[in-house]
Amino acid sequence: MRKIKTGDDVIVLAGKDRGKRGTVLSVPDNDHVVVENINMAKKHQRENPQRGIEGGIVPKEMPMAISNVGLFNPAKGRADRVGFKVLEDGRKVRVFKSDGEVVDV
Repeated sequence: MRKIKTGDDVIVLAGKDRGKRGTVLSVPDNDHVVVENINMAKKHQRENPQRGIEGGIVPKEMPMAISNVGLFNPAKGRADRVGFKVLEDGRKVRVFKSDGEVVDV
């Protein structure tokens, strides 16, 4: 089970976009995440009329290190570390380290 998953609300802890919040779009591997409107780069794209793609320079989200983001804790209003806990019914869930609140509902 991963500490940060697709669809999580995260805060950037380091880098040029430090302090910004966004939603995780994908987790391409164990060490990287792609966050919505964070770590933007300009891609020079060739036109492809068969697919209906226009040419030009398009902004694109690039992967960033998973260590540079933290899961947003709405109760605290800031980033928080994540741990795991097994509930009485046998389910393994993610919990915030600071207050023990369950992330997965």
